[in-house]
Amino acid sequence: MKGSENIPLRELHLPEIVSWWPLAPGWWFLIVCAVALVAIVLRMLWRRWRVNAARRLALARLSTIHADFEHGKDAVALGKALSELLRRAMLAYAPRSEVAGLAGQAWLEWLDRGLDARPFTTGAGVLLQELPYLDPRTVRDDTDVSGLIAAVRSRLQSPISGEAA
Repeated sequence: MKGSENIPLRELHLPEIVSWWPLAPGWWFLIVCAVALVAIVLRMLWRRWRVNAARRLALARLSTIHADFEHGKDAVALGKALSELLRRAMLAYAPRSEVAGLAGQAWLEWLDRGLDARPFTTGAGVLLQELPYLDPRTVRDDTDVSGLIAAVRSRLQSPISGEAA
């Protein structure tokens, strides 16, 4: 074979490895979408945190009121503090025109909105209507104060109908 002499061949040259930088336009689009999604989620969480600020403060105040009661055992002072706390908290949750004028049975029925157990009209929450106005010497020892505190706590923890949690 006449042409099979040593042919001077060069080594194979492979193409350069494709660099990850600069990024292709599709990757930039995905990065922008991801950043926008994270910003939207953070904004929603921030709004929810701010909306629930009144609830967090009311629950913290409830803990303080409960501790004060455990220390002093004054049921009438407890009733007054719980009544004031509920009124202020509900004014933060609902329109003033809807809540401010309510009293007596209408107020208790409004507090039961959205609660399955209806603790203010049929449970220990009824004490909210009479306890703040009693003479401290006439309060009986078997008064369901813990049930009243539980009713107030459930009202503060549960959103009102139409309110975001």
